[in-house]
Amino acid sequence: MKNKYNSSLATLILLFFMWGFITSLNDILIPYLKSVFNLRHWQAMLVQFAFFGAYFIGSVVYFFISISYGDPINKVGYKKGIIAGLLIAATGCVLFYPAAQLQSFFFFLAALFILALGFTLLQITANPYVAILGPVQTASSRLNLAQAFNSFGTFIAPLLGGYLIYELFGNHPDASSVRYPYLIFALLFILISFIIFKAPLPRFENKETLEKGFGIFNYPQLVLGIIAIFMYVGAEVSIGSIMTAFLGLPEIAGLRHEEAPVYISLYWGGLMIGRFTGSFTLGNYSSRFRNLMVVTIPVITFLFISLIFYLRDFNITGLKFYLLPLVFCIAAFFAGKTGAAKSVLVFAFISVIMLVIALFTTGITSMFAVIGVGLFNSIMWSNIFSLSIQGLRKYTSQGSSLLVMAILGGALIPPIQGYIADLKGVHFSFVVPLLCYLYLLYYGWRMIKQTTEKNDPV
Repeated sequence: MKNKYNSSLATLILLFFMWGFITSLNDILIPYLKSVFNLRHWQAMLVQFAFFGAYFIGSVVYFFISISYGDPINKVGYKKGIIAGLLIAATGCVLFYPAAQLQSFFFFLAALFILALGFTLLQITANPYVAILGPVQTASSRLNLAQAFNSFGTFIAPLLGGYLIYELFGNHPDASSVRYPYLIFALLFILISFIIFKAPLPRFENKETLEKGFGIFNYPQLVLGIIAIFMYVGAEVSIGSIMTAFLGLPEIAGLRHEEAPVYISLYWGGLMIGRFTGSFTLGNYSSRFRNLMVVTIPVITFLFISLIFYLRDFNITGLKFYLLPLVFCIAAFFAGKTGAAKSVLVFAFISVIMLVIALFTTGITSMFAVIGVGLFNSIMWSNIFSLSIQGLRKYTSQGSSLLVMAILGGALIPPIQGYIADLKGVHFSFVVPLLCYLYLLYYGWRMIKQTTEKNDPV
């Protein structure tokens, strides 16, 4: 990465942090609204359906505009696209106030939908923007670094959000506890949009004429990547969404709702650990430095998480059970080496093993097998995204919109798991994300085969 782009990347990292924070907060919102409105599991999962469904609808609209009139981001610039996304997201947050006043679950869903529309535009603009802020060989490294701070937001959100909703503003029997937290988030989005407006972000635009039509589907790496993003996001979101109910099972941990956010944050913290590590392993560094970071970064990040838990007076003795998945994660980075496709294959394989263990065991073993999956989700988004847009050239933003469209998996997979949970039990419902990771295992193998045939690094 060129030094002149470092300040631009730092500015975008703040953005990634905030949308990770809000997205993860849904895992606290789901059990909270389920309790307030007396919902079934599948009904509570409509929170994710509305949120991630907005990604699909927003991306569909963007895609058809791009094939009919040309790429909008290429015309207005990434900077204006990012600011527009932030202001739309702020509007969605503001709408939480009247939703709470009216005590309407469907108004909450509408507010989440508008909030996620803003995130849709941010995803379409920010991800490819980070990818092109430097050499193509280190695009996965930059995306992993940005996504690491995104995961820092997802790690902090259950802890801070649980405190805000259940403790600080939690003295209401209705849905009023979410009013002020989301107003604060709206102000933060407006502040970040002002920072982005003032930041000297470089302008990139495609000088080639964009062909209208569906020629973009001639790129197999994109088609395979769209399905992979659908499966990955669906599995990741579904696990986080049902975690509170899973940890509340007597045969697992028997935790109350207000106790679960600690372990939800640990699940999302695994993504942070893996993404910080991935930003080094997939970067342009010497092998000796890379190997050092593969061991050092997970240990330092784990100690940081332990410190946060300690300062919040959480019981950290259970964290010792997290060490085995952490060791597997370090081994997975050594096995994947510097290859984006090979890393997807290895990490998907371990995720499959972890979920099989979770399905056939109970107690601490099953609990930390599920929580540990977060470690192996870590590099999925950035690696799949960078592999999918590689070589698209003039179709890059259009391809990005299709990949963001595939976030629809986060809308559809959680209600499916919720339905299975209502039908067969919460524990058995983890067969749904297991099937998703089996596809990701296949995807990693296919991308290794394709890139090897082209003599590209895998």
